[in-house]
Amino acid sequence: MREDQKKKNQRNFIITGALFLAFILYTIAVRVVDVQAVGPENSNIGFATINRAVFIFFGDNPFWYNVTEVTGILALLVAAVFGLLGVAQLVTKKSITKVDTDIIILGGFYVLVMIFYVLFEVFIINYRPVILEEGLEASYPSSHSMLVFCIMITAIMQFRSRISEKRVLLIAEIVSIVIISVTVLGRLVSGVHWFTDILGGVLLGTALVMLYYSAVECMKYMRKK
Repeated sequence: MREDQKKKNQRNFIITGALFLAFILYTIAVRVVDVQAVGPENSNIGFATINRAVFIFFGDNPFWYNVTEVTGILALLVAAVFGLLGVAQLVTKKSITKVDTDIIILGGFYVLVMIFYVLFEVFIINYRPVILEEGLEASYPSSHSMLVFCIMITAIMQFRSRISEKRVLLIAEIVSIVIISVTVLGRLVSGVHWFTDILGGVLLGTALVMLYYSAVECMKYMRKK
């Protein structure tokens, strides 16, 4: 049984590595494939033909931008709840070693997500298809989509281990999926991101979530040894 779990853990980390590699290769492609000056102020955009076509099809919709701002806040509130849960355990148990392992890993995961969030604000791949305030803004990957995806998928994992009432669990999962779907699709329809930005955000989010899952499963295995 332990050998099977060990192989499963190894497979999980291989999948995680493959997802990060796919994201890296995809990011390179965004920088070099079909690059044209189709963005605001003649900014260069990769996969310009498809990105331009999708942007023209959906247009610029401020309503959906505002909706996704709300879903982003909801996701951050969910993250704050789990953060408070970790703090509460630390205060009551008076030792970080007694805090639930998956909560500790989740805290580290949140930090990693924010590092990636900031990273692509510094190392700019391309710019938004619209100017929201003043000047050009970083657009790749859709950090908003990535952030909500990461928080809500890991929240579902937490719900499944902490909510025993099936009806409550089902509602929590449905709400989480709705928040993710509205954010990802709304970000595209709103016109504040190129199509490839959305794909990049989801791909990076998937890689990060897989890393979190792999770490949690590995820690469970280590504690049973």
